[in-house]
Amino acid sequence: MEQRKRWIVFIIVLALIFSCIPKQTKAQGVSAQSAILMEQTSGRVLFEKDAYTKRRIASITKIMTAIIAIESGKMNDTVTVSSRAVRAEGSSVYLKEGEKIKLRDLVYGLMLRSGNDAAIAIAEYVGGSVEGFVFLMNQKAEEIGMRNTHFANPHGLDDVENHYSTAYDMALLMRYAMHNEEFRKISGTKVYRAPNPDEKWDRIWRNKNKLLTNLYEYCTGGKTGYTKRAKRTLVTTAEKDGMELIAVTLNAPDDWNDHITMYEYGFEHYVLAKIAKKRIDQKVNDRFYKNRIQASRDLLYPVTEQEIAKLRVHIQLIKPKKQWKEDEQLIPTVVGKAVLYLDGEPIDEVPLLYKHNRNMQETSTIWKLFFFLGVGRDG
Repeated sequence: MEQRKRWIVFIIVLALIFSCIPKQTKAQGVSAQSAILMEQTSGRVLFEKDAYTKRRIASITKIMTAIIAIESGKMNDTVTVSSRAVRAEGSSVYLKEGEKIKLRDLVYGLMLRSGNDAAIAIAEYVGGSVEGFVFLMNQKAEEIGMRNTHFANPHGLDDVENHYSTAYDMALLMRYAMHNEEFRKISGTKVYRAPNPDEKWDRIWRNKNKLLTNLYEYCTGGKTGYTKRAKRTLVTTAEKDGMELIAVTLNAPDDWNDHITMYEYGFEHYVLAKIAKKRIDQKVNDRFYKNRIQASRDLLYPVTEQEIAKLRVHIQLIKPKKQWKEDEQLIPTVVGKAVLYLDGEPIDEVPLLYKHNRNMQETSTIWKLFFFLGVGRDG
């Protein structure tokens, strides 16, 4: 009886000990104060840790500076470097006052070497002044949906108090920027040569993003950041098996490994489910619309293995009007939508387009012309 009591006490003690040990979670291996992993196509958040807390962001600010410069349409313009740009503190590409340099070269220096002098030169040229450019930054942030972000400079230095964002907002920004092909190219460049007006040799800028240059084979780009108050910040992108992911960490002592850990989790647990346009078209059974519908794109969404069976596609079509049968030109281009559901919740949708005879005839005529000219033949 005494021995039985001892066993009971022993079991209770063990239970108490194990109850005090924290449960293993996906976040436990991430050193960052704030972190997020987002899928590029859908914007679905695959992992997050305190991702909505406002924090200082340091030089990942320059993602916004870069995309505004690219969208300005002035990348081939020549910029004259001001004294204010040359006096910028911190990391630099060592511009000289009065130097003339292409805006495109400045953006490469901004993204690869985190040049604060380049940030000021870009802001003054594109925005008319640093203050004018900051207005554009906040305007773009509002447009993207960065609700908990405020920019006060184009570089991210700790010279102001009202400059902050969240891991989630920075993922939104990177997702937006990655839709731009020139941004993708610059973000993913490992080494860039820029003319040096006062020397016989070119400037050679090597990307500071170690994930891209040597640590992670699937990394496709990103931007590093550090200040004494923000600590280490990092935004990167990666692609594997057709799925593109975005990782963001704020105040992360071990950011390189944080990003690898998140990426490996994402690629291991999620796949990009794809319902092809052709399959969507085939699901249309309505006699009026059959073989006359075309989805504008594929339906795409990242899911776990367990979620795949819970995916459903619903077709919604406008009820055909009597006059449409008499005059096809009255039929609108968009006649419905295909909605992708996950466990009963809508997660993606695409417009369904009506293929008018005129469009089909034009397409047929173009192909006939191509073959007549020999374009369609081998060689």
